[in-house]
Amino acid sequence: MNTLFIRLEGPLQSWGLRARWGERDTALEPTKSGVIGLLACALGWGTDRQEDIRSLSAGLRCGVRVDRPGRLLIDYHTVVGGVRSADGRIKITQSTREPETVVSHRFYLCGASFLVAVQGEDATIARVSDALQAPVWPPFLGRRSCPPTEPLWAGTGDYANLMEALTAHDLGARAPKAVRLILDCPPGKGNRRNDEPLSFVERTYAPRYVREQSVAVGTISVTVGDEK
Repeated sequence: MNTLFIRLEGPLQSWGLRARWGERDTALEPTKSGVIGLLACALGWGTDRQEDIRSLSAGLRCGVRVDRPGRLLIDYHTVVGGVRSADGRIKITQSTREPETVVSHRFYLCGASFLVAVQGEDATIARVSDALQAPVWPPFLGRRSCPPTEPLWAGTGDYANLMEALTAHDLGARAPKAVRLILDCPPGKGNRRNDEPLSFVERTYAPRYVREQSVAVGTISVTVGDEK
């Protein structure tokens, strides 16, 4: 068994790709760093396990099937007080002498549903599969305010590649005319994304390359059963 399937579905999801300061964006599908963070959460790995997290990520290939893309929501936030300047002082509004109010725009995907396939060594897949079924810490879909509404564990199996895995897995009640796939690929063979986690503490990421394609639903299994 070299493949673990993860179902990511809920009212809200947010998978930051370039989130900085007041603009908290979301990618249109789960990022690899988000998926690895979710697995680390299930394993109970905190900020003291950065080397383990890097090793886990390096040993896994990741693919996403967009079963339901959802729609984009932009939430307007204001944060008062506690905002520090570069010299460490609390920022003050000159006119009122009160702590500065910071405006933040946070982006979410509403009503989306994704199937993620991660592939790696059998022992690694077995370990993260067990953790996902009995997580140490509660998992979330990109942000702590985004809990899942479906079980995350969606089965395991053995497949030659991510394409085969994602087109063989059951669609269930989700039946769009076509689905979009985002698959790991060699450097230079696809689009570059900076979502290979190096450190969640320092928020540093290495580049990863992915290719996208659309697959007709008729080519995807509609029989029940998560394992091959």
